[in-house]
Amino acid sequence: MNDLSFVFLGLFIKFYPLFIFFIVNYTGFIELRIGSQSQNDVESDMSKVLILKSSILGDYSQSGQLVEHLKQHWELQGSEISVRDLAAEPLPMLDGEIASGLRGGDKLSARQEQALLLSDSLIQELKDHDTIVIAAPMYNFSIPTQLKNWIDLVARAGVTFTYTETGPKGLITGKRAVLITTRGGVHKGGASDHVVPYLKTVLGFIGIEEVETVYSEALSMGPEASKQGIESAQQALEKMVA
Repeated sequence: MNDLSFVFLGLFIKFYPLFIFFIVNYTGFIELRIGSQSQNDVESDMSKVLILKSSILGDYSQSGQLVEHLKQHWELQGSEISVRDLAAEPLPMLDGEIASGLRGGDKLSARQEQALLLSDSLIQELKDHDTIVIAAPMYNFSIPTQLKNWIDLVARAGVTFTYTETGPKGLITGKRAVLITTRGGVHKGGASDHVVPYLKTVLGFIGIEEVETVYSEALSMGPEASKQGIESAQQALEKMVA
């Protein structure tokens, strides 16, 4: 063995422990990064769903029962679900004082400040979810007051929509909405249905253009018609999450 061989052998022996340390730790780092990326992929695939209930009938609500049917299916798929019951926890009704306060400013009353903070939190809640489910029973051909109060607090110029030279532009984009509407009679597609067209207009106005609608009708037209109306809506919901 020549002198050069001895030099290389000596260097190998001297730095061998460092070499092993580097290999072990670098491999662990790679595995950690891969594991972390895999976990992030799983989390990103999980849908965040916000459910808005608006029926005043509580446990007797047919729209509430349909929402629960959908909720159970999404939970089995691992979706993260938040529920806001607008009837159980009612929001303030829009009046002149609150409407003025929602524009912001330095001289707000305590009530205006409270309404502005509430509006901000509702809008952030909307932004934090991927899918918005709105349970909207038909009351006297329109939506419940409780749901209208929510709309009045989240539809804010400069925050959820803005006006441009070409018209209004929604700022809440990349969302999907599901409307579940129950009604005693049959109104789908007719002039008497002011619920779905109105909600689609409002959602589109703030930027939510992907809207699916599930109807449950004829619920006050006898036991057989009511049963059929509920079952057809359940089937439509099951197809939606399949």
